[in-house]
Amino acid sequence: MDALVEFKTEDGALVVVEGVDEDAGARMVSRGDAPAQAARTFENALGGVRAAAESALRVFRDGTLRPDSVELEFGVKLSAEAGAVIAKGAAEGHLLVKLSWSPGPADADREAADRS
Repeated sequence: MDALVEFKTEDGALVVVEGVDEDAGARMVSRGDAPAQAARTFENALGGVRAAAESALRVFRDGTLRPDSVELEFGVKLSAEAGAVIAKGAAEGHLLVKLSWSPGPADADREAADRS
């Protein structure tokens, strides 16, 4: 089982999450282990994921594709030392990108003419 990690928010609230188990190999476990104390605030831990999302949005919004909407989905694991880590999924990393386009006025007129 992954370890519990306790983060404080910038407002002082506590957030306990199931985090990445950073220790490999055999170790002693017990039922009453206290959560590890995170080295950063919850907001600071998520800062790297936010920067990654902003960078990915720039890549997909700029350039020739110009979608009407972009959806990004990151799997995120939290670690007491490293903060937020983009989680490894079934492939090498977990990042789901969904781009969509809405028909413009010219496309709508063309579709209406095709139906007639």
